[in-house]
Amino acid sequence: MGMTMTQKILAAHAGLEKVTAGQLIKAKLDMVLGNDITSPVAIKEFRKAGFGQVFDKNKISLVMDHFAPNKDIKAAEQCKMCRDFAASMGVVNYFDVGDMGIEHALLPEKGLVCAGQLIIGADSHTCTYGALGAFSTGVGSTDMAAGMATGEAWFKVPSAIKFNLTGSLNEWVSGKDVILHIIGMIGVDGALYKSMEFSGDGLNNLTMDDRLCIANMAIEAGAKNGIFAVDDVTVNYMKERVTGGYTVYEADEDAEYDQVIDIDLSQIKSTVAFPHLPENTKTIDEVGDIAIDQVVIGSCTNGRLEDMETAAKILKGRKVAKNVRAIVIPATQKIYLESMKRGYLEIFIEAGCAVSTPTCGPCLGGHMGILAAGERAVATTNRNFVGRMGHVDSEVYLASPAVAAASAVTGKISSPADLK
Repeated sequence: MGMTMTQKILAAHAGLEKVTAGQLIKAKLDMVLGNDITSPVAIKEFRKAGFGQVFDKNKISLVMDHFAPNKDIKAAEQCKMCRDFAASMGVVNYFDVGDMGIEHALLPEKGLVCAGQLIIGADSHTCTYGALGAFSTGVGSTDMAAGMATGEAWFKVPSAIKFNLTGSLNEWVSGKDVILHIIGMIGVDGALYKSMEFSGDGLNNLTMDDRLCIANMAIEAGAKNGIFAVDDVTVNYMKERVTGGYTVYEADEDAEYDQVIDIDLSQIKSTVAFPHLPENTKTIDEVGDIAIDQVVIGSCTNGRLEDMETAAKILKGRKVAKNVRAIVIPATQKIYLESMKRGYLEIFIEAGCAVSTPTCGPCLGGHMGILAAGERAVATTNRNFVGRMGHVDSEVYLASPAVAAASAVTGKISSPADLK
């Protein structure tokens, strides 16, 4: 039997001709990522183990994004520890307030991740970079510490599910709807410790922002990683950003998959995940009449330029409903600046939205939009667990930027088609 895309990347980085599902390997790393929450734990473990330097100053990325700008003294101390560590170790890719963004939007934008790489990050949504044809996965802070010191990590080679995409998306339907549809179909453990591998003619009709969103939420199906076949869209994206080389790995024709799932993109409708799991999905025509208190458009899932554009198209000339708080968070400084140049921020503010500097903030119940008991939010984020965005008696409904923007206007969960 041949190998999948993921298995080929793992084999190459382990110095092996072939690997098989379930095999334990030690592989070399191209990038080790941490943020202001997970990095301090890794730094303490790094020092406790007696390490004096990182394996490669160019292959560590520390991004202050979760509680930054600092929300309190504890957050300030966390960031200071990371800042001091980066300075003492000569870490090149350290990103802080004013030169930062949400990590999983920032690294692709900066060209720090690309096809064929093996990337670990002490954040579960590190799987985002599979959109570029990389193997990327989340790890614990202790593994991050070992990775920073040695440039290696242990892996169990995952088996895979192949998603064969055909057709094209309808108006106002995006990558967020695709991944919510898939998670609703297979469940939050439907791809447990497997690689979700996306290919097929339908890839031609998915933008890079769509792919980044889909790969980002592979972990919400329990996957070890999500990965897309590299095509012209990928190559063109990397040409504009990646300064070094990259390697394209293609699955063998006789690669073994646990399952092959065909997805016709033209059949997917706007989809909403109800509390309190991403698998609890309904199509927009099944939602019913659900009033909301808050909308959040942003996060590492949907804070990219296309997301800002979609929201602006819907909010232009309209007003946020009287009893709704709408918060828009461009995912990076570059996206913020481009949104400003294109007039999106003016549209948001005139509509009655609050616009924030890049931050994870409300997604994890950190700051910039915490929910009180009994409140409901429509969010373009990736998780809606109990208490995820605030009080345990609040509710989070996951949706696309199109649905979120339309819901902000109507004051209830809606699609753009509901607007007059």
